[in-house]
Amino acid sequence: MKILVLGSGAREHALVLALRSEETGNDVLAAPGNAGIARDATIVDLDIVDPAAVTSFALENAVDLVVVGPEAPLIAGVADELRERGIPVFGPGRSAAQLEGSKAFAKRIMAAAGVPTGRATHARTSEEVATALDEFSAPYVVKADGLAAGKGVIVTEDRAAALAHAETYLPSGPVLIEEFLSGPEVSLFFLSDGDTVRALSPAQDFKRALDGDAGPNTGGMGAYSPLPWLAEQFGSEADFVAEVTETVALPVIRRLDEEGTPFIGLLYAGLILTPSGVRVIEFNARFGDPETQVVLPRLKTPLSRLLLAAATGTLESEPEPEFSSDVAVTVVLASEGYPEKPVTGRALTGLDEAAEVEGVHLAHAATARSMDGLTATGGRVLNVVATAPDFRTARERAYEAIGRIRLEGSHHRTDIAARVAE
Repeated sequence: MKILVLGSGAREHALVLALRSEETGNDVLAAPGNAGIARDATIVDLDIVDPAAVTSFALENAVDLVVVGPEAPLIAGVADELRERGIPVFGPGRSAAQLEGSKAFAKRIMAAAGVPTGRATHARTSEEVATALDEFSAPYVVKADGLAAGKGVIVTEDRAAALAHAETYLPSGPVLIEEFLSGPEVSLFFLSDGDTVRALSPAQDFKRALDGDAGPNTGGMGAYSPLPWLAEQFGSEADFVAEVTETVALPVIRRLDEEGTPFIGLLYAGLILTPSGVRVIEFNARFGDPETQVVLPRLKTPLSRLLLAAATGTLESEPEPEFSSDVAVTVVLASEGYPEKPVTGRALTGLDEAAEVEGVHLAHAATARSMDGLTATGGRVLNVVATAPDFRTARERAYEAIGRIRLEGSHHRTDIAARVAE
């Protein structure tokens, strides 16, 4: 198949790598891509948030499937125009993508579908925010209602900090004040064709910038999959997945279908395992980053087949995806100053040496090639991904590889998957 992947991060690089690895020999194009993606796909010059431009390119180049990586093209309606022209696309339309684009919309859908989640209040003024903060009490959870590039959430004991965070986003619209939920978090991806869902393997990511879950929230500093500790509470990972499928994914997909906005693409369920049971923290309308980087390397079923089935409404004919018994760990290398004020433009070296470590590959997130070599162009620069039969070995491989990479001022967490490795 000729497949066009939209996006420029490590998530998109992971998608490209999975699609390229298939025996069928897919022809993979990417826009706008990055330096790493350019080694594994054909880069095309395309405005990925312009529905007309993406559709014209797909038609003119006989693209068989478009895979939308980030959220911005979904909110811009790229998938809608592609579908109107008969081009298979993996990604929900603008209306269904509100599940990620609007926290209020997601809460309404969950309430209508009977999906378990935390209590929340929508606030439009500083006064309403203050009242809600006092109602829920500390720890305070404040979320921007719309897209905020992974930086719209704060969880803090400091009421003043929570109020200040809300006031940062109020000029752009309402904010959500939520009940704080405690427990381990799980990310679970569901492929959907608007009617049928197929679950992928659970993963856990690490949002805080520093070891021990300290420091500010980030887009994610690492992840691992599978989650062996799920068996302690649910009997097995399969039992956990079955429960979430029945109580979360299917009710949401059916509700969206009833409202005339079928969800076709990747439903990301951000979950928390509370003493009272599984609760939904948030939904995303695309593959998560960095969880994708540890889920897809373990996938044995051809990814292109699953994505095309979802895009063409034939997912029901596909069996449950199969996964390797190997584990996967990814560690994110970040630029100095990330997430507040990342320093960019610095030289990035040692990547070939890192990739020589057994079981390791690199997923580029923010890299560019210049006359002098590779440079870092953003906060999260790349992912070191390691697979192995066990977590101890996977961690050793990941950290050996990241130790070979040189980027002035860079930082990374040293405790990714440490507990499961023990």
